[in-house]
Amino acid sequence: MKILQILFTISMFSWFLTEFLYKNILKSGGNDRKNTDKSTLNILWIAIPFSIVTAVTASYVTRFPISDEVWIYYIGVLCVWIGIILRYIIIRSLGKYFTVDVTIREDHKIKKEGFYRYIRHPSYTFSLLTSLGLGLYLNNWFSLVLALFPSFLAFSYRIKVEEKALTEEFGEEYLEYRRKTKKLLPFVY
Repeated sequence: MKILQILFTISMFSWFLTEFLYKNILKSGGNDRKNTDKSTLNILWIAIPFSIVTAVTASYVTRFPISDEVWIYYIGVLCVWIGIILRYIIIRSLGKYFTVDVTIREDHKIKKEGFYRYIRHPSYTFSLLTSLGLGLYLNNWFSLVLALFPSFLAFSYRIKVEEKALTEEFGEEYLEYRRKTKKLLPFVY
């Protein structure tokens, strides 16, 4: 169990570090159309740490176990790492079009390949998978809800703002893409 705690600590540190680096490196530039973010980045930077702190706190003060088996901890750590790695892959695949604030780049194009063939916001999907992993690792139903729900609400607001900006920019092309894809979960939502 000690090795699992070390893995979890490294996972949480890696998650925070990658998000911190994304926030500070992948901002919009001078030629980008700004003023479309509507404070979604700030909301995410409040919601996600809030969800982490409350989920961890709840795991210390309440006892609503998801499972009595040790596998739940391993599944949690695995979800955290899959979320971090796949989010990184998504960010790399978007290249210069990925910014942490909702922005339309000067020569912006809609990505429709890879994960984007099935879902419009895979970066948010994998961030939520990381949150799911936290909740599973904490092995507490209440913690699971707290790990996911505030982040989901923040991402839902951001998706609304982002899709409005993309619809305004690309019109029918984006609307057609929306009709063929789901927001976060392939074939479901």
